[in-house]
Amino acid sequence: MGEIEQRPTPGSRLGAPENSGISTLERGQKPPPTPSGKLVSIKIQMLDDTQEAFEVPQRAPGKVLLDAVCSHLNLVEGDYFGLEFPDHKKITVWLDLLKPIVKQIRRPKHVVVRFVVKFFPPDHTQLQEELTRYLFALQVKQDLAQGRLTCNDTSAALLISHIVQSEIGDFDETLDREHLAKNKYIPQQDALEDKIVEFHHNHIGQTPAESDFQLLEIARRLEMYGIRLHPAKDREGTKINLAVANTGILVFQGFTKINAFNWAKVRKLSFKRKRFLIKLRPDANSAYQDTLEFLMASRDFCKSFWKICVEHHAFFRLFEEPKPKPKPVLFSRGSSFRFSGRTQKQVLDYVKEGGHKKVQFERKHSKIHSIRSLASQPTELNSEAPDQSQQSASLTFGEGADSPGAPSCQQGKEPKLPPGEPGPHPSPTPRRSPAGNKPADGAASAPTEEEEEVVKDRTQQSKPQPPQPSTGSLTGSPHLSELSVNSQGGAAPANVTLSPNLSPDTKQASPLISPLLNDQACPRTDDEDESRRKRFPTDKAYFIAKEVSTTERTYLKDLEVITSWFQSTVSKEDSMPEALKSLIFPNFEPLHKFHTSFLKEVEQRLALWEGRSNAQIRGDYQRIGDVMLKNIQGMKHLAAHLWKHSEALEALENGIKSSRRLENFCRDFELQKVCYLPLNTFLLRPLHRLMHYKQVLERLCKHYPPSHHDFRDCRAALAEITEMVAQLHGTMIKMENFQKLHELKKDLIGIDNLVVPGREFIRLGSLSKLSGKGLQQRMFFLFNDVLLYTSRGLTASNQFKVHGQLPLYGMTIEESEDEWGVPHCLTLRGQRQSIIVAASSRSEMEKWVEDIQMAIDLAEKSSGPAPELLASSPPDNKSPDEATSADQESEDDLSASRTSLERQAPHRGNTMVHVCWHRNTSVSMVDFSIAVENQLSGNLLRKFKNSNGWQKLWVVFTNFCLFFYKSHQDNHPLASLPLLGYSLTIPSESENIHKDHVFKLHFKSHVYYFRAESEYTFERWMEVIRSATSSSSRAPVLSHKESLVY
Repeated sequence: MGEIEQRPTPGSRLGAPENSGISTLERGQKPPPTPSGKLVSIKIQMLDDTQEAFEVPQRAPGKVLLDAVCSHLNLVEGDYFGLEFPDHKKITVWLDLLKPIVKQIRRPKHVVVRFVVKFFPPDHTQLQEELTRYLFALQVKQDLAQGRLTCNDTSAALLISHIVQSEIGDFDETLDREHLAKNKYIPQQDALEDKIVEFHHNHIGQTPAESDFQLLEIARRLEMYGIRLHPAKDREGTKINLAVANTGILVFQGFTKINAFNWAKVRKLSFKRKRFLIKLRPDANSAYQDTLEFLMASRDFCKSFWKICVEHHAFFRLFEEPKPKPKPVLFSRGSSFRFSGRTQKQVLDYVKEGGHKKVQFERKHSKIHSIRSLASQPTELNSEAPDQSQQSASLTFGEGADSPGAPSCQQGKEPKLPPGEPGPHPSPTPRRSPAGNKPADGAASAPTEEEEEVVKDRTQQSKPQPPQPSTGSLTGSPHLSELSVNSQGGAAPANVTLSPNLSPDTKQASPLISPLLNDQACPRTDDEDESRRKRFPTDKAYFIAKEVSTTERTYLKDLEVITSWFQSTVSKEDSMPEALKSLIFPNFEPLHKFHTSFLKEVEQRLALWEGRSNAQIRGDYQRIGDVMLKNIQGMKHLAAHLWKHSEALEALENGIKSSRRLENFCRDFELQKVCYLPLNTFLLRPLHRLMHYKQVLERLCKHYPPSHHDFRDCRAALAEITEMVAQLHGTMIKMENFQKLHELKKDLIGIDNLVVPGREFIRLGSLSKLSGKGLQQRMFFLFNDVLLYTSRGLTASNQFKVHGQLPLYGMTIEESEDEWGVPHCLTLRGQRQSIIVAASSRSEMEKWVEDIQMAIDLAEKSSGPAPELLASSPPDNKSPDEATSADQESEDDLSASRTSLERQAPHRGNTMVHVCWHRNTSVSMVDFSIAVENQLSGNLLRKFKNSNGWQKLWVVFTNFCLFFYKSHQDNHPLASLPLLGYSLTIPSESENIHKDHVFKLHFKSHVYYFRAESEYTFERWMEVIRSATSSSSRAPVLSHKESLVY
C-alpha cells in the first residue's frame, strides 16, 4: 500500500513549492491544507499490470492521489502520466487534479483506476529518465495488445522483437518461441512469429534500457502512436473519430488520418451540448471566422474530449501553467476547468538543470536486471538530450508562436559542469543509431507545418539505402528523424529497420538529431574551417569547376529518381503500360551512365587541382575546359534520348489522364521522400542541365583571358552546348508550360479542362477580393485567355476550389483605390462580370497589372473568347455592396468545400501555390523559368539568430526552395525552406557575425545566417537566392502566334 505522508510529491522533487500546481488560486493565496478525516482506499492498476492500493483522505483533490502514485514509483517525470477510470456512466475519464476524489469516484471499492501515459511528447528523447521510458514502453506494449496501436506486420514484428529482447535478453530461438507461445503481444501473433524471431536475432547485446529506447523510436513514427479515438460525426453526419495530440486536433476515418488542425491555427475550442466546435484563426485579409463543428454521442463525451484538448494545448504549447481567471461575482458562464500542473517546458527545464537523483527500479516482466547504478556518471551527451529532443514539434505552419514544449534549438544551452562532478543526467542517454539505420515500416507521425520550413512526413516504399558517410562530426543515416521533406506533402517513412548494436551510453552522434534542427548536432571549430579553406586553390576557375561537380551530384540524384526509384517501384506493380515504360526508362538510363562517368572525371580533375592526388605535375591539371569539351561532344550522341523526353512527359500525362490506376500509382510515388519535387519535373531535368552547362562555360570564358591555356577548350565547349540548347530551346519552353499546367491542375477543384492546346500559364498568387463581406483572401490563376479565382478549403486534399472565371477577351483593368478606399485596389471589368481585388503591396499590384494587361492583349489577338473552364459557373455580376445571400462565394459554399471527409487527393499543403497563399505573394511563369536556370548545390554552414555554432549542411537550391541534406549522398532532403517572401541581406555589424562570406535570410521573426567557403560561392548563392526572393519584372513571353500545341 502506498503511503502518501512519508514521501515527497513529484512537485516537491521538481523543485516547486508545495501544491504549486493548483491553478485556481490567485497570486499570494495559499491552497487549503489536504483534508484530514476519513481515508478511502483506491486501487490503482499500474502499467506493468500490478495493482496497488492507496489510502487518501476522502475529500482530497485528485492531485494528492497522482502524487502518491508517482512518489510510490519514484517517478520524477510524472507530469506525462494521468489516472483514468470509468465514471458512473461507464465513460472513461481522466481524474481531475483539482476536484475532490469523492466527487469523481462515486464507489471507490468497485472502481480500478488505471495509471497510464496521458501526454505523448513528439520525441521520446525528451524523456530523460530510464524509468519514464520504461513506463512509456509498457504503454506501447499495452496499446499493441489492445489493438489501439495499429501498424503493418513488419513494424509490429520489429516492436515485439524489442519487447522480447528487454524481457528475456539475447536471442535463443528455442527460448524465443517458448516465450512467444506464453505471451501474446498482439492479436494474430502466430503469423508473425518467424519474423519476430528473425528481428530478435539482430538485437544481441541490447540492454533493456536500449530496447525501450528503440521501441519508442519505432512507435513514435506510427500514425496511431499515443492516439485515443473519440467517436463523432461531421456536419454531414458521416462517422469519424477525433483525437488530440501534441501537434493539435486530428480527424480520423477508421484508423486513417484525414485531417489535422494544428494548434497554431486553432483560435478557440468550445462545446455546446453534444457539439464540439473548433474556431480557426481567420486567414489574412479575411473577414469571416471559420468554425468547424462535430457532433458527439452525448454532452459528457463532448466535455470529456474538450477537457483533454485543453490540457494537451496547455501542456505542449505554454511556457507555464495558465493563470486562473477571476471568479465572477454574480454568476459564471461556461466551464471553469483549467489545466493544472507543469507544462512540458517546465519539466524539461527542471530535468535539464539536474535537480533529481537517479534511482534503480525493477522491471516486472524482465529477466534481466537494469545495469544502471546510482553512481553512474553521465555521458557527455546526457546534457544534450533536452536540446536534441526539443526540436521535433518546433516547426508549425502558421502564424502562431512556436511550441514552448519544443523550443527552437538556439534557445537551449548545454549546462556547464565542473571537472569531475557528476552531471545532471545520470539517466541513460537516448540510443544512438549507426549509419544506415532506418525508421520502422509503416511509420508515421502527425505532420506539422510552419511558414519558414515546410516539413512533411512521407510514405516511402523504397529499397534499403546504403550507409551514409558522416558529415562534419555527424554519423548517421538519411533517416535522421521523422522530419522529412517534399514539396507536395504526404504521409510516413517505411520499409526500414533499426540497428540493435547501440548503447544509450555510446557517444556516437544520434540519427535522431537533425543537423537542420539542432545546433549542437554538428559542431565545427573555426580553426578547422580556416585550415581546410587554406588548402583550396584560390583561382576563381577552380570554384567554377567545383560548382560543376556539386551540381552534377544533385543532377545524378535527380536522374536516379527516375532510373532507380521510379523504375524499381514500377517493376513491382503492373500499373504502367509497356509502351510507356519503353519510352521513359531506356531514354534515361544511358544519360545516368554517361553523367556518372562525367562526374568521376570532374572530381578526379578537382583532386589533381587541389593537390590531393599523387601526381606531381600540377600546371596542366589546373583547368576544366578540356573535360567539359570532351563530355559535351559525347552528349551529342545522346541527343536522340533528349529529344524523347518531351514525348515521354506527354505520354505519361496522357496515360495518367486515361488510367485511374496509373494516376494513383504516380500520386503514391510522389508521396515518397525521394520525390521531393513533382514527378514530371524530373522528366525535364536533362533539358535544364544543358542550360546549366552553358552558363558555367559562359562564366569560364568571361573569367579567362584569351591567352589562357584553358580558354580555347572552354570556348569550343560553349559553342557545342549553345548549339544543343538552341535546338532544344523551343521544346523546353513548351514542355515547361505543359508541366506547369498539369501541376496546377492537381491543386484545383472544380475545373474541367485546364490543359488545352494554346493555353499558357502566366501568373499565380494571392489577392484579396472585395465582396459584401469585405476583403477575402483568394488565390488567382492567370492564363493567356482566362483569369480564375479560388479559395483554399480546409480539406484532406488541401486543394483550391475554383469559384469563378473571368475571360480576358474584352476585359478592361483600372486602378480604383480612390473609389473603394482600399490600398492597391484594381477593378477588373469583363463582358459578363466585374470584380474588385486588392494586392498586398504596390509592387505586387504593378506586377498583376502588367501581366493581366499583357494577357488581355494576347486574348484580343486570338480568334475569340476562350471556352468555359468550369462545368457550371454562374456569373458573378454583383458589386461588393449587393446582398450577400446571392453571393457565389457564400459561407455555405466555403463550408461545403471544407468538409472533413473530402478526399480527392492526398494532402498537398506544401506546393508553390500554398507558399504563395501563406506568404501573400505571387509568382509568374517567367519567375519559374529563371528558377530553372538558377539551380545550385553545395555545402554551406548554417547558423540561427541566437546560436553560437555553425552547422555544415548540404544545400540544394531549386524550385524557389532551399533543400537541406545531411550530406550529398543522402537520397532525400531533411527539410526545405521556401524562399518566396524572404529578404536577402548581408549581416550588419550589430549582429556580431565576424566571418567572411556570410549572407542572411529573413522573414518576419525567422532569421538564418549562411556561410559560404569562398567569395565566388558566396556571390553565386546570393545571385540564385535573389532570383527567388524577388520576382523578376515581366520578360517577353511567347506571342500568341507561338501558342503551345501538345
